[in-house]
Amino acid sequence: MSDISPVDPNIDLYGFLGIIRCPDGTIRRLPGPATPASSDPRNPLHLSKDISINQHNGTWARIYVPREAFDSSPDTKLPVIVYFHGGGFIVGNVSTPLFDDLHTELAIEIPAVIISVDYRLAPEHRLPAAYNDCLEALHTIKDSNDEWLEKYADLSKCFLMGTSAGGNIAYHGGLLAAACVDDLKPLEIKGLILHHPFFGGTRRTDSELRMANDKVIPLCATDFMWELSLPIGADRDHEFSNPMMGINPQLFQLIKALGWKILVIGCAGDPLIDRQIELVKKLEENGASVKGKFDEGGYHGYGYVNPTAKAITMVVKEFVLSSITC
Repeated sequence: MSDISPVDPNIDLYGFLGIIRCPDGTIRRLPGPATPASSDPRNPLHLSKDISINQHNGTWARIYVPREAFDSSPDTKLPVIVYFHGGGFIVGNVSTPLFDDLHTELAIEIPAVIISVDYRLAPEHRLPAAYNDCLEALHTIKDSNDEWLEKYADLSKCFLMGTSAGGNIAYHGGLLAAACVDDLKPLEIKGLILHHPFFGGTRRTDSELRMANDKVIPLCATDFMWELSLPIGADRDHEFSNPMMGINPQLFQLIKALGWKILVIGCAGDPLIDRQIELVKKLEENGASVKGKFDEGGYHGYGYVNPTAKAITMVVKEFVLSSITC
């Protein structure tokens, strides 16, 4: 069963995304439930709170710290995962209940400090706005005097992770960060975790054609999301959508020298799997330390809710722990 309730996109693509097109061409997002942050010490799993990133842009982040960290030795700090949610760059936010299980599992199972970033959305803020928000979030985290980050977060063991469009943001935001690593210290990125990353291109892949009418992300919907999120006038072969068009061998040699590792998680039931496999191969060709984890079955974005959230977390846990101990 999918984490997402499918809607027939042939009826209304705006409705499929949960948005309404206004007469003046702008969009309005349909309101939905929201999970508040909770710093109640009686919570047996984790505590959470919100911090501002850029008040003018309305960007912020929610910090999740596992409950056990508050009872541990003050010298024990946890790795950090800076996480970016999915939603086609257009919908969703950190407080969307759909993301609760994954946030929780990542925090308590690894264990780690999770910093889930609420970035600007398209079409009001087309790409690269979300990538710039990613980089700004990293600068905010490394400069923060937040008590929880100072006490529990080991900024020298930081990973960027995202699901779907968030995986795309983790990838492109990571490339921006690689070019300015000295400016980010003491925050040090150890790796990128791309969970069902959302990529595209003008040439259809075999998996896209085979699953053109997929109930989670049919081709007509992915095309529509790129139309709303890419720079005006760009097509799906823009490097923001198609990473094959933006491979910089020198940059990936830098990533190799920095010791970064990359994990790409996908599944056979995702129409985007061919693009994800292609990215892994291209990164390998360019010297990056990359691992692909592709499962049978599944669907795009599975892993948000349990039991799949726990299964994805165990894959991430193995990657994180091996990356910080090798």
